[in-house]
Amino acid sequence: MSNPARICLALTAVALLVCDSAMGQGAPGFDIYLVSVDEKDGVLEFGRPANITDRDGYDNQPSFTPDGRTVLYTSDREGQTDIFRYYIRTNATRQVTQTNPESEYSAAAIPAGDGFSVVRVESDSTQRLWQFNMDGSGARVVLTEIKPVGYYAWGDDHTIGLFVLPTPDIPMSTMQLADTRSGRATIVAYGVGRSIHKVPGRNTISFTHRTPELWLKEIDLDSHTVTPLIGLLQGNEYYAWLPDGSALTAQGSKLFRWDRDSGTDWQEVADFSERGIASISRLAVSPEGDRLAMVVNRQ
Repeated sequence: MSNPARICLALTAVALLVCDSAMGQGAPGFDIYLVSVDEKDGVLEFGRPANITDRDGYDNQPSFTPDGRTVLYTSDREGQTDIFRYYIRTNATRQVTQTNPESEYSAAAIPAGDGFSVVRVESDSTQRLWQFNMDGSGARVVLTEIKPVGYYAWGDDHTIGLFVLPTPDIPMSTMQLADTRSGRATIVAYGVGRSIHKVPGRNTISFTHRTPELWLKEIDLDSHTVTPLIGLLQGNEYYAWLPDGSALTAQGSKLFRWDRDSGTDWQEVADFSERGIASISRLAVSPEGDRLAMVVNRQ
């Protein structure tokens, strides 16, 4: 999704509903905060949030690299959206892709090999899944025929869960499972949301589903069976998984946790209002579960 304003205008009226909120011209920006995470006797403890972007503009869609030492994220610099990389130990940031007029979104490490994938908005506004080497070289299409891709998550070395935008033939968003070996995909749900993740320790991918309430569901990668998990909190469809298989989501300044084995609803685990954080959206958890990246609406 290149310049957020241009992309939203280019999509159909239905597809406009799935553009990130507040991405238009004149909207507040987004910052990415890092927070340390520790668990003692089953209780999560969070450190002081550190703003790793801290600038006006759009910085969003963080994901950790497999070693947990760096964060890939999307940044819009004067209408050109590229992937940047933040180094946690040194607090350094460097630009990874420089692909004008194409733009890249939603960087995520590829399970097999040293590289990352992105949703790329090509020069003719086609949105497909691409991959790069970790240094930003070697751009190539992953799934040639599947478009327009909005969001995705890797399930294993060759299976990808895709949020595919509405088209004239299918006038609503779809959740699709694609195989990189064949290049083909199967629709498994209609009317899905934008948050898709691999579930730790399970052969499943989770996604948000509008039924019309917003639900967190998961799909088995072998049987394609869809299982409802829990309703999401009002006002936020984003969540992330901790390594132990519990989930985090946010509402305003607060974080909530859900454990499928506990039989309980979402439980509040943190409130960052005293740190000046009022509106948390996307979340990403490091591979070891010791850090959390939070996207915060810049007030």
